[in-house]
Amino acid sequence: MKLTEIVKQLKPIKIVGNTDIDIKGINIDSRKIEAGHLFVAMRGTQVDGHAFIPKAIELGAVAVLCEEMPVSSAKSDVTFILTESTENAVGIAATTFYGNPTEKLKLVGVTGTNGKTTIATLLYNMFRKLGHKCGLLSTVCNYVDGEAFPTDHTTPDPIELNQLLAKMVEAGCEYAFMECSSHAIAQKRIGGLTFVGGIFTNLTRDHLDYHKTFENYRDAKKAFFDGLPKTAFAITNIDDKNGLIMVQNTKANVKTYSIRSMADYKAHIIECHFEGMYLGIEESGESRVESREVGVQFIGKFNVSNLLAVYGAARMLGKSAEDVLVVLSTLKSVAGRLEPIRSAEGVTGLVDYAHTPDALTNVLNAIHEVMEGKEGEIITVCGCGGNRDKGKRPLMAQEAVKQSDKVIITSDNPRNEEPQDIINDMLAGLNARQMKKVLTIPDRHEAIKTATMLAKKGDVILVAGKGHEDYQIIKGVKHHFDDREELRNAFGL
Repeated sequence: MKLTEIVKQLKPIKIVGNTDIDIKGINIDSRKIEAGHLFVAMRGTQVDGHAFIPKAIELGAVAVLCEEMPVSSAKSDVTFILTESTENAVGIAATTFYGNPTEKLKLVGVTGTNGKTTIATLLYNMFRKLGHKCGLLSTVCNYVDGEAFPTDHTTPDPIELNQLLAKMVEAGCEYAFMECSSHAIAQKRIGGLTFVGGIFTNLTRDHLDYHKTFENYRDAKKAFFDGLPKTAFAITNIDDKNGLIMVQNTKANVKTYSIRSMADYKAHIIECHFEGMYLGIEESGESRVESREVGVQFIGKFNVSNLLAVYGAARMLGKSAEDVLVVLSTLKSVAGRLEPIRSAEGVTGLVDYAHTPDALTNVLNAIHEVMEGKEGEIITVCGCGGNRDKGKRPLMAQEAVKQSDKVIITSDNPRNEEPQDIINDMLAGLNARQMKKVLTIPDRHEAIKTATMLAKKGDVILVAGKGHEDYQIIKGVKHHFDDREELRNAFGL
């Protein structure tokens, strides 16, 4: 592609050099630059990409998009495009270079604190079962139709993101479903993309190590809906007090969902078991309300909300209610989301990604809903990640103790912190009476093994915090660790 085509979509302050040149690639990582590439100098939180302009040119960059013109690096055969913000420009440059893939498929974004992975993945699975080729961009894994592309971030950087979207177009995908994290929205990683729809799940305390205040975190989420075009739809959860705030300035067609209030899409639980639920779903039209019933392989009120969001999005994408409900009944939970593992002795183990106080509350509420009227104790194994928001640590311990009969506080993903220091931060939220329920075992392997030794027939063990993750980072070193494997081994399966 000619550099002229990319520049045409930007608002450069100044251009030095020739734009009538071929660009063979685009990158924000100078180490990945090859001959003929455009290097985008980004000011990151850790390093400033402008410092790597000489290295990028040395490796063959023929053009540089930057905020500051590097006089010492100027060469007659390298073109410099000066812009006010490379953070704002990189998404536009990337989507232009990759042929504007989101103009050729229907992209739906999902944002909120909890439920993003479940909703995006269920939509992907549903539309594939309905006969469509689809793409998925999620925390667990990215997919181009059925081909997996492992991921390290909830939302990839703008270059990788547009590469994947372009692969989806090339593979003939009609739809793409994408998690939109607050980091990605704030850092403009989704800049330049065209969405046909957006979904808001809920908002609770998370990522304050990055956003600093809850208001900044909320506003990052809201910015996604502010940017939706009038041709798009916005589906919001009005059971969350921020649900209507999210869409108050959007141009999109707003639809609501709820399990408590009147909404465009509403549901209630008729029956609930560990194997699943039987739901009643109501859809409000212009002149009447249509009611239907469906059996699903999920548990918990929070999953009822997730399924309503999936139902609503599928309806807004033109699918009939009957087709959506038939497929909904066949879908299974996402990896590491209340994933059941049962012992031969009659103990139910559940592995879940819950790593915020609200998510942990939701999961434990779901367990109580199923166990109502039955004998059995709840044993919760949980911890908190290192180098992240410390304020939620005592809250996590409080929620675990409040709704469990026994709690084992252990190491989660300590990163560069001492596991015992993280555990101490959690214990600081508990009083002497609450501590009587608690064991502290820093070794997560031993913690899970101990939980299985304490459990008896009819009990439920919840292993929370890591879900689908198959690693721990300890002192900067990544080690294999999978809660599901550990639980199966401890059960002797």
